[in-house]
Amino acid sequence: MAGILAVPLKKPSDVDVIKPLKNFLSSTYSSSNNQEDYSDAVNEFSKLRISAIWRAFEKNETALEMMNCYYDQLTALECKVPPNEIQIPFKWKDAFDKSSLFGGRLSLTIASLSFEKVCVLFNIAALQSSIAAAQSVESDEGLKLAAKLLQQAAGIFSHLKGCVMPLLQQNPTPDLNPETLGALSSLMMAQAQEIFVLKAIHDNMKDMIIAKLSSQCVEMYDDVAKQLQKEALRSIWDRDWINTVCTKQGLYQGIADYHKSLVCRDAKEVGEEIARLEVSLSAMKTAQQSTIRNPLLQDYVNKAKLNLAEAKKNNDFIYHDRIPDPKSLPPIGKFCPAKATPLPDRFSTSFTDLFAALVPVAVHQAMAAYDAKKNEIVNAEVLKLRESTQLLNSILASLNLPAAIEETPGGALPQSLCEKADYVRSANGIEWLDKMIKDLPDLLQRNQDILDEADRMLRDENESDSKLRSQFGDRWSRTPSVKLTETFRSNSEKYRKIISNAVEADKSVREKFEKHRAGIELLSRSMDQLNESVPTGGPSNTPQASQGAVAEMRKLMEEVEAVRAERDTIEWELKSASTDMKDMFLSALGHEGKEPGVEELHRTYGPLQKRVQESISRQETLLENIQRVNQVLTQERSSGSGQREEVLKQLAAAFDAFKELESNLKEGTKFYNDLTQLLVGFQNKVSDYCFARKTEKEELLKDLTQTAGRDTTGGQIPGIPSHHGASAAGGARAPPEGVPTASAPGAPNVHQPTPSLPYPIQPQGMPMPYATMPAYGGVPMHYFPTHYQQAPAGYPGYPGYAPPGAYGGYPYPQQPPHNPPPS
Repeated sequence: MAGILAVPLKKPSDVDVIKPLKNFLSSTYSSSNNQEDYSDAVNEFSKLRISAIWRAFEKNETALEMMNCYYDQLTALECKVPPNEIQIPFKWKDAFDKSSLFGGRLSLTIASLSFEKVCVLFNIAALQSSIAAAQSVESDEGLKLAAKLLQQAAGIFSHLKGCVMPLLQQNPTPDLNPETLGALSSLMMAQAQEIFVLKAIHDNMKDMIIAKLSSQCVEMYDDVAKQLQKEALRSIWDRDWINTVCTKQGLYQGIADYHKSLVCRDAKEVGEEIARLEVSLSAMKTAQQSTIRNPLLQDYVNKAKLNLAEAKKNNDFIYHDRIPDPKSLPPIGKFCPAKATPLPDRFSTSFTDLFAALVPVAVHQAMAAYDAKKNEIVNAEVLKLRESTQLLNSILASLNLPAAIEETPGGALPQSLCEKADYVRSANGIEWLDKMIKDLPDLLQRNQDILDEADRMLRDENESDSKLRSQFGDRWSRTPSVKLTETFRSNSEKYRKIISNAVEADKSVREKFEKHRAGIELLSRSMDQLNESVPTGGPSNTPQASQGAVAEMRKLMEEVEAVRAERDTIEWELKSASTDMKDMFLSALGHEGKEPGVEELHRTYGPLQKRVQESISRQETLLENIQRVNQVLTQERSSGSGQREEVLKQLAAAFDAFKELESNLKEGTKFYNDLTQLLVGFQNKVSDYCFARKTEKEELLKDLTQTAGRDTTGGQIPGIPSHHGASAAGGARAPPEGVPTASAPGAPNVHQPTPSLPYPIQPQGMPMPYATMPAYGGVPMHYFPTHYQQAPAGYPGYPGYAPPGAYGGYPYPQQPPHNPPPS
């Protein structure tokens, strides 16, 4: 379409979106228990980006649909991924930069999905203007499509004007400057109004309607001309843009007055008709002085001249009407059907969400918070059960129960002790514990190395940024590293604290192990060696009167076993209870009211919490009865067995300690392995961030170097010798192509750094995003050792009770089933 100005496209750069996106999705939406593979979706996303950004230069409707699909995909992904979480260094060049002989292209690199969306949206609007410009003015369908596309482009530029600065949070390239976007929006609106004028002319609509449409068009082009000629923007545009806009001012002013003159002619107002035609010709002759040629302009000039000659002749011979001063003519009036189209929810008509399995960020965060609350409840109740069981075991060990009521003629070992020794030996006894404890420092060091490497990368990147900021001063315009890494540093500190607490837990485990080492070594021996190590007592001499007490104590021991079995069942139910909260949170999304997770937690865990409390209350009564019956037995028990009873008590306590240590070490190993996955995910994000910042740094250095080259070269170009053909008037020519200029060295190839680890590791991803748990650096509650949450008080007053230490004998977390976002 002749005369429609098309906005040039921003120039993209290829970038690897696959690795950072896979890192994020695997660390956020996968866990060690639920591995999700998003490779196909990520690969399709990468192909879609490549097709969309490069096919845009074909400037047809197919390319526009491809670009729309990519933008919709970005919008859908942004709802499920925080824009700044994925560190992909998107680089886009300024749309209006000419790549002159003495300079390079202006570009900007920002690691944010928001920046990618802004640039893609700009190109959608630019592509719409190009397709509109390609339509035929003679085609009714072409005019309709052009008007539609230009109004959509106006809406996009207007939207970008208000959102660019908050999204980018730094100075954009000139094409994304709010003033530039405002001018482009006004230009698209004026051109859409122009299409309505051409459509009215094409459809032979009433002269007054065409006049009003044209008058509105003049006003809009006047506003565009003022914006284009602002000092800050004048150098951006192509040299013909301002000439084109000025030509259209004159053209549509002429069309407006011409069609108004036809209205006057029909009303026999010959004087105003002549004045209107003179104004029309004056405006169009001014437009003809421009270098821009417009076929419509010449056509209207010819018609206005004919009508003016005829009108003057009729007025001279027939009407003798007074010709008013042009300045006194009444305004024509205006009619503006052109409206900027708001952004639609979906641009594409054939959009398919590649990441439909991922839930929105708000839902994912709600599910993460629900899991944290759930695991907090589970850990608290399991801790109560285990502390209560520890208390029960310690009291029974101090009373040498149940061994004290077992009849062992001939000094044989009690049956309960034999069963305990068999259990310890089958679990490889002292050797297994010793090996597991020796492995803890290696597991700890592995996590410390990962965190140290992440901190080193952050520190090096910050030092590099600070050095360059000091070197270039205000010209180093990118966001300081210290502002961008605040979350990274905060999470690193929290991970440090977690590791520090784990060190204390390891210390508690080792202390308990050393305290009961002798007893565990005895239980690890063969039955013959164990029998030799236990002193023989006096002959069994249980009075007839105490036979009833022995029977009662045996029933109480049966109740003890029942309590333990019941607690195992409750603990299993606590850990296995789960609810699919995805649908609940999705339905609650966007609706105010009570959070559904609170009610669901109470419904699921309320009855189990009640059973835990009942079990603890039942134990209190049970212990009272055991101590009462034991007093009767103690008074009548044979003397001379004191040394034997002490050894039996020591072995009973050692067995309980062995079971606790066995559980603690398994949990501790799992804790360190799960923490490794969390830290690897954290390190991957730091690595992606540092790579993105490195790319951004090199691009900015390149621009600054090229700017320095232009400044150095400018003003020092030697004069053109006269024999090279300078004009007679003495004008100088521009340097011919090929004149060498100062240029910056090309940016080196950039490869993403591979984290340096002291051991081979394959990251399996984090069970939930570290960013969703601000209180714990993103570590789900069930990954925290229970002692981080609560340290139990001691239980004084029970002889022989070995307190569980500062961590309640439960220094590592039980791992309840993790519920990642369902696919």
